[in-house]
Amino acid sequence: MRKFITLLYKDYLLLIRDVAGLCLMFLMPVVLVFLMTFLQNDLIGKITETEISVIMLNMDNDTLGNSIERQIANSESFILMKTESGENDLRVAVAKGDYMIGIVIPQSISDSIRQNANRAVLRGFTGEVYEKVDSVSIRIYIDPTLKISFRNTLISTMKEYTAKTERDFLIKELISELNQRIPNMLEDIQLDGNQVDFDVQYAFIDENAVIPNATQHNVPAWTLFAIFFITLSLSVSLINEKKEGSFKRLLTMPTSYFQYLLSKGIVFLFVCLLQFALLFTLGIYLFPHIGLQKLILGDNAWLLLPMCVCASLAAIGYGILIGKITTDHQQAAILAALSVVIFAAIGGIWVPVFTMPEIMKTISQISPLNWGLNGFYNILIRNGTFMDILPECAYSIGFSSICIIVALFYHRKKKM
Repeated sequence: MRKFITLLYKDYLLLIRDVAGLCLMFLMPVVLVFLMTFLQNDLIGKITETEISVIMLNMDNDTLGNSIERQIANSESFILMKTESGENDLRVAVAKGDYMIGIVIPQSISDSIRQNANRAVLRGFTGEVYEKVDSVSIRIYIDPTLKISFRNTLISTMKEYTAKTERDFLIKELISELNQRIPNMLEDIQLDGNQVDFDVQYAFIDENAVIPNATQHNVPAWTLFAIFFITLSLSVSLINEKKEGSFKRLLTMPTSYFQYLLSKGIVFLFVCLLQFALLFTLGIYLFPHIGLQKLILGDNAWLLLPMCVCASLAAIGYGILIGKITTDHQQAAILAALSVVIFAAIGGIWVPVFTMPEIMKTISQISPLNWGLNGFYNILIRNGTFMDILPECAYSIGFSSICIIVALFYHRKKKM
């Protein structure tokens, strides 16, 4: 036991003397979690607030044009600015980026719809075919930087208003024609447009589950990223000991290679738990004081510890493997950093998995960071139980075991 404690103390000294590595392991994730949470929190706010500027040239000044103008002005998604300048000035303003969207409603578009509605009603009563009035296009100019989702929202909204206007014209023409053919006069027919409401809710099994937000995603996501970045310091530490000859001196002690790896694993597990505690503490206590949403742990917060331990073991095993199969610290640093970034990219740390193509959704399942993130989601958002995170814990422990077994096998082969 005394020899093993000596190994632990040796790894502790190596760790605290690596100032750059400590900054990488603690300062970087703190900056990232603040930065990404602020950015995504602001992005969500911009999506839900009135942020899209629209300039409109309404040359119709009739039912349809006024309806579109009124509805867009009352929308929570757009800021409307009217203009009396020509269409070319409107297009130039959008092209320069002064407005995100430009709408040109041509003259007599309402009258064209009204005439077509009249001809449709007459055709229904008489059977005669009347020449259709040419339709008029509403021209929409889009800033090239505008997201497709906003463009589709605007077009969908305008189609809804146009369809409603066409329906109203058709009803009025139908009433007018009927009043000429029947003795009793019909009054105007109007339907309440709000007969059907939409009750949108998050699908939760547990009523106490937490509504997801930027904090609930970024704190666990960047905690996992920080945990896996210890592979860089761990692998470089293994390489340095081999290069400096201290590893050979350690082998002269009556300790096994497994004990040597175990001591490093325990020290770096402690580092991972400190990272976890630091970032989650910031999310709980500091975020509410700087305008961000508080991190809610849910009813089964104790499950965060075993999930963190399992994810840490996966990172430690991977770091040991890299340190063993590489020959110098440059190789180890490049391989560790690059592979962790790739694991994070495909694992949903930067881009949510549900937005990825189907093939990338399948590939994301091989990322150890994806296992850890899903496990944290089950605890923090879905209020899951231990059985809900058991698969992710098993995957992480299995990955760690495979990495360590391969490292031991490689060490034995090199030794022979």
